[in-house]
Amino acid sequence: MHSMTLASLTLPQLSIALIPVTLVLGIMWYWGLRVGHALHALARMLLQLLLIGYVLIFIFDAAASPAVLGVLAVMILASSWIALNTLDPGQRAPLFGASLIAILLGGGLTLALITQGVLQLDPWYEPRYMIPLAGMIFANAMTSISLAAERQQSELSNGRTADQARLTAYQTAMIPVVNSLFAVGLVSLPGMMTGQILSGVSPFIAARYQIMVMCMIFGSAGISTALFLYYSQRSRPSS
Repeated sequence: MHSMTLASLTLPQLSIALIPVTLVLGIMWYWGLRVGHALHALARMLLQLLLIGYVLIFIFDAAASPAVLGVLAVMILASSWIALNTLDPGQRAPLFGASLIAILLGGGLTLALITQGVLQLDPWYEPRYMIPLAGMIFANAMTSISLAAERQQSELSNGRTADQARLTAYQTAMIPVVNSLFAVGLVSLPGMMTGQILSGVSPFIAARYQIMVMCMIFGSAGISTALFLYYSQRSRPSS
């Protein structure tokens, strides 16, 4: 199999990707939706990705465990707070502890299992593997918790019991993850598998790695969400 080297993107080339973004913003504006919120998110995305490129170059060159652990700590703290963006501002602070514990335990234990048990990294903190995998794990746990938090609050506001709200919230949070399991290989080739194939890795090997990724995403999202719903019942402010 011939390997393929991905060409560097120039800024004019990259700007073409903004065309569908502009169309979506136009639709949101026409329908009276929160365009400012979307613009803020897009601006943050651009800034964060540009900055993380410089940060990762430094971390990869340093290859030191304190730097990697520092990045993981920032990821956990940020994802724990962002997961609560679907709630009213007054509800976020009381539930931050539940979100933090959930992502730390559910995501952290899954990350340790994958990097130390499956991949057996040497050194254990190898940043080129540890940081991208941590990003996938924490991001998916964050999204699932975000969906669960919003649905749990909605169910409680509609008079459902705590147990009923928890079950409905958990089921809702797991819908995107379960759908991704159904779709992978048929509808989509996920990023990691696509990247490996483009770089010349055998599709069979790429498929094995993608199986690992799907398992870690399903596990971390499911465990983290369950932990959040459990701890949130204790920390959620009474109405």
